[in-house]
Amino acid sequence: MLKHLVLTRVLVHLAAKPKPYRAIDTHAGLGVYDLEAEEAGRTGEWHDGFGRLEAPFAADVEALLAPYRAAVAAVRARHGATTYPGSPAIIREHLRAGDKGVFVELHPVDAETLGARYASDSRTKVMHLDGWTALNALIPPPERRGLVLIDPPYEERGEIDRLGQHLLKAARKWPTGIYLGWYPIKDLSAVDRMAAALDAGLERPALRLDLMIERPDDPTRLSGTGLVVINPPWMLAAEAELFLPALAERLARSGYGAFRSERLGRSE
Repeated sequence: MLKHLVLTRVLVHLAAKPKPYRAIDTHAGLGVYDLEAEEAGRTGEWHDGFGRLEAPFAADVEALLAPYRAAVAAVRARHGATTYPGSPAIIREHLRAGDKGVFVELHPVDAETLGARYASDSRTKVMHLDGWTALNALIPPPERRGLVLIDPPYEERGEIDRLGQHLLKAARKWPTGIYLGWYPIKDLSAVDRMAAALDAGLERPALRLDLMIERPDDPTRLSGTGLVVINPPWMLAAEAELFLPALAERLARSGYGAFRSERLGRSE
């Protein structure tokens, strides 16, 4: 949810200017998910996440959530009332006539499914490729405006450090691109280490946005998620100060919800 909300806010800001942009999703997945499918029903995680958003927030928070809610509604109108959009679907709903969406997926079956889903949309392209390889190969894009979303599966040790290293390299290759790097929060020290390396090495401004829904006292348990946003739109920090505390309060478990919004790198 945090990832998709921040992604939506960045897409809204990119669309505020008439020049076209390109949105690259390096680990795209299936694009659309059925909340009543066996896997979603077995874990039931969405009930404590998206399921808690049904009740409205305060008006200023709702104004920020409105494009995200609209994207969810559009995907459900297209694919069914029990579906939930992954990041490719959210990107697709925001593309204008001249914009491009590039969705990269390594898993062959998922890539085939994704390709079939978006084959009729000339604004989108699906690539069967390793996401880390794609990150280096696809930047800078021809439009010179846009974003890169990096959301690896985190199935191997050291992936959070790897995310930081790739973000530093990418920001040097395409300094004006907007980068969103998502990470799970289990071992908070690993996130702190990655953030410190980015703060020391980035020549561009960045934000660290964390949303905690349980106390981070067990490194084997998912207690929250976060995003590093390099070259954030100028209003994003102020927006995060509104929606992060609202989400932390709404999604808190066992009476604990917390958030972090801090600047990294070099301010412009």
